[in-house]
Amino acid sequence: MFDIKIFEEMDLNEKYENMVSMLEALISDETDFITNLSNASALINALVGRVNWCGFYLMKNGELVLGPFQGMPACTRIQVGKGVCGTAVEDKKTLIVEDVHKFEGHIACDSASNSEIVVPIIKDDIVYGVLDIDSMEFGRFTSLEKEYLEKCVYVLNKYIDWINI
Repeated sequence: MFDIKIFEEMDLNEKYENMVSMLEALISDETDFITNLSNASALINALVGRVNWCGFYLMKNGELVLGPFQGMPACTRIQVGKGVCGTAVEDKKTLIVEDVHKFEGHIACDSASNSEIVVPIIKDDIVYGVLDIDSMEFGRFTSLEKEYLEKCVYVLNKYIDWINI
């Protein structure tokens, strides 16, 4: 049973450290990638907070395709180099966008989104997808979220066999 109340008294560092540990505990004994990405999006969505969308896009046939997520219905396909997600794939680096309306080529799936962080999922120099999180707040994401979300992707890479998806 998951009880989010246990995190109410924790500072952000402690909360995020627990998020990474819980993610590893959730996925370490499970081999189904849909199950693992579903639980990852639910956990991250619950613990990062103040977000309106949290999920994954996976590389398939040279484009990003919508995977497990929490939030409103989303764009189903994103070309590499397009929008924040496609740019993160092309650049192979995490992007934090304080105001998505000022990001040239931003793809607005949810009109309520104002800021975004996208962490590419890279293993052995191959991009397999992205972890994408949106917030209704401008400037919501900081280097702290970047650090811990990259740790979450590291845990996913440890247990998910991306090549066979």
